[in-house]
Amino acid sequence: MIGIPLHTLNDGTTIPGIGLGTWPMDDAQAEQAVADALELGYRLVDTATNYRNETGVGRGVARGGVPREEVVVTTKLPGRHHGYEETLASFEESRRRLGLEYVDLYLIHWPLPRVDKYVDSWRAMIKLREDGLVRSIGVSNFTPQHIERLEKETGVLPSVNQIELHPLFPQYELRAFHTGKDIVTESWSPLGRGSSLLEDPVVKGIADALGVTPGQIVLRWHTQLGALPIPKSGNPQRQRENLDVHGFTLDATQMAAVADRTHRRLGGDPEVHEEF
Repeated sequence: MIGIPLHTLNDGTTIPGIGLGTWPMDDAQAEQAVADALELGYRLVDTATNYRNETGVGRGVARGGVPREEVVVTTKLPGRHHGYEETLASFEESRRRLGLEYVDLYLIHWPLPRVDKYVDSWRAMIKLREDGLVRSIGVSNFTPQHIERLEKETGVLPSVNQIELHPLFPQYELRAFHTGKDIVTESWSPLGRGSSLLEDPVVKGIADALGVTPGQIVLRWHTQLGALPIPKSGNPQRQRENLDVHGFTLDATQMAAVADRTHRRLGGDPEVHEEF
């Protein structure tokens, strides 16, 4: 298996170019999936308070047999804990459940603009980074306007924005904005969960031509865009396939064909979606 390339974040830390998603696993499923994934070579694991599996993820990291400093663990702040003091307290609960001294990447899960406390949470996350409890801080599901407000009011840009991204919703403008701000794009639902993307004849035809799976084609599409996909799987064989996407290349025609379809969201709109 070819090695996973690294992204260098705007704070100077590095992050693997593909990771393991864990939603909607329970604790037992997450523990086994994380342990298996680490054994296969994964070094980035993604969870969140609202996934209710931080305990399992932490146990999987402990079981995985990989030195802690080699594993990038991500978790996320839930909407009900927006606010400065609330964020600090919520982080301590996440850290306790994970069983870790520090978290590598801490994200605000959704902006909740109606609540309008995400800047207060961001200030708390800056403090957590300054105190060494978090290595890198970022956001999830933020628009350019939300990110520009963070920068204007705190002077600190997120290192990552984790967004819905897949060939059905390629997010051209938001990805271009990230590039201009030196923010890494992470892709949730990278395989278009709940859609027929992996059965699409164009995707399957490219996969057959290259001798790989449709899922590998879609994940390779992400990595060639410069995005960082975090596919979820509890199946070791599928985990292996998802990780093994750096031994082939899509040409420009294939890249365009993968995303040449009607574009639509499969998840929530950050301007109105609320997840507490």
